[in-house]
Amino acid sequence: MKNSVSDQSFYIESDDEDERVSERDGEEGNDSDSSDNSSEGSQQQNRPSSYTTTWPQSYRQSMDMYGSLASPNIGFLGGTPSLSKFGSSFLSSSLTRRHTPEVLSNLIKPLLPTHGQQTPQKQSSHSLLPPIPSGRKSSIQKIDIHLRPSSKVSHEIPLPRHSTYGQSVMNGINVLCGVGILTTPYAVQQGGWWGLSILLIFSILSLYTGILLRYCLESEPGLETYPDIGQAAFGTTGRFIISIILYAELYACCVEYIILEGDNLSSLFPNAHLSIGGLVLNSRHLFAVISTLAVLPTVWLKDLSLLSYISAGGVVASVLVVACLFWVGIVDNVGIHSKGVPLNLGSLPVAIGLYGYCYSGHAVFPNIYTSMAKPREYTSVLLTSFAIVTLMYGVVAVMGYSMFGESTLSQFTLNMPQDLVASKIALWTTVVNPFTKYALTMSPVAMCIEELIPSSHMKSPMYSILIRTLLVFSTLFVGLTIPFFGLVMALIGSLLTMLVTLILPCVCFLGILRSKVTWLQGSLCIMIIIVGVVSSTFGTISAISKIIENLG
Repeated sequence: MKNSVSDQSFYIESDDEDERVSERDGEEGNDSDSSDNSSEGSQQQNRPSSYTTTWPQSYRQSMDMYGSLASPNIGFLGGTPSLSKFGSSFLSSSLTRRHTPEVLSNLIKPLLPTHGQQTPQKQSSHSLLPPIPSGRKSSIQKIDIHLRPSSKVSHEIPLPRHSTYGQSVMNGINVLCGVGILTTPYAVQQGGWWGLSILLIFSILSLYTGILLRYCLESEPGLETYPDIGQAAFGTTGRFIISIILYAELYACCVEYIILEGDNLSSLFPNAHLSIGGLVLNSRHLFAVISTLAVLPTVWLKDLSLLSYISAGGVVASVLVVACLFWVGIVDNVGIHSKGVPLNLGSLPVAIGLYGYCYSGHAVFPNIYTSMAKPREYTSVLLTSFAIVTLMYGVVAVMGYSMFGESTLSQFTLNMPQDLVASKIALWTTVVNPFTKYALTMSPVAMCIEELIPSSHMKSPMYSILIRTLLVFSTLFVGLTIPFFGLVMALIGSLLTMLVTLILPCVCFLGILRSKVTWLQGSLCIMIIIVGVVSSTFGTISAISKIIENLG
């Protein structure tokens, strides 16, 4: 901001509490010329902008929606009082909020902002917000706008950290505890009782790599997302590779949602079918198509704030499904009938992929960290989230496999007796939950593709609708082609989650902080990388071979 030609200031009134935000980069620029140290500080201050001009620019905003971060006024997910008037962090003033996709369409296309566009400059995660005085109900915020020689306008607006400890924990649990909980009994059936120890091992390793992401974020100003970390470690190439892997993982999750819907709805209505000419759709195919058509309009939405609120109830949905499993086993006297096998080496690699998928939340962890009011509590937040989620996974795995034994299916809801009320509740909860998550999961993928379209074409909303429609129907095609929920999840867990959760955090940590890494840290990172590579290799080969075997 030191090459700005002129400064303009305007005021925005706020009805909640006094808050004055002032950016005086021009004054700091004059001071920085006085010494070499200040000059270095000034270059460091300008450096973060390099992380917002490279594809994908929309990653932070899309991940905030996907993770349902800082949703105010929803019980323990409540935000700060200063934001409560707006009803949502996505619906507040466009100059002080994290932007929704509707606003992003004007902010991030093309990759470099066109003439006259407004591009928000993100504040460093090392910066401290000024204290907010209390007093009058109305206040005035001052925001300096610096006009650069190119006439581009940017807003130096600090993004407030307002996620409380409890809210951050719930966001962490919501990210970690997804559809993977349905497959943990199947994972035990594939790997045996001793294989359950892999769940605990992955939990510990994933917790450690999640903490490593924090060290990467704190290594220099401007790092806020996983792609930012990749760029800091390996330049633009690292950013591209990590982004593609993360988006591939999200896309694959959407495929799983389609398979999940087809499996569970067909178990509720096994006799449903449709004949069109010579084409006959059985129950599973029919409901996969119906589910795709049902979620399609939600993917077209530009403002997904409402869905982000509903999706935040994923923790409640998971707890309800688990409660139904225990109700069926204990109250409805389905009982425990099988002792199971100690170890199944033949299909253990599939179990490794399934257990790995259970900890696929690292893509959102940087966003959780950068949104926390007290970032120093990040490690405690992760520890609490992992402890609760691992306990839930373990309890469900033991209970489900004890109930259904070697007949355990890829989703324990498919094993539950259909005539019981608790079973129907579990099934319908499992069916409804993906409808709220599909659009949030697919939107980051769609937004990253939309960034690549020239801005002149993005004036027409039809391009966005076409891209999102093609993405949705492509997940249907993949889901119908490979309709094996457990095996597809094992493939995702082995091929993608191992990279995102175990391998890449260690590689980036060593790449960014190579000169500061202790011998112990380096040894742990190398050990985790080896575990991740070996697990990924055997798990991927096993999952692909079993998919090919089932297709044949």
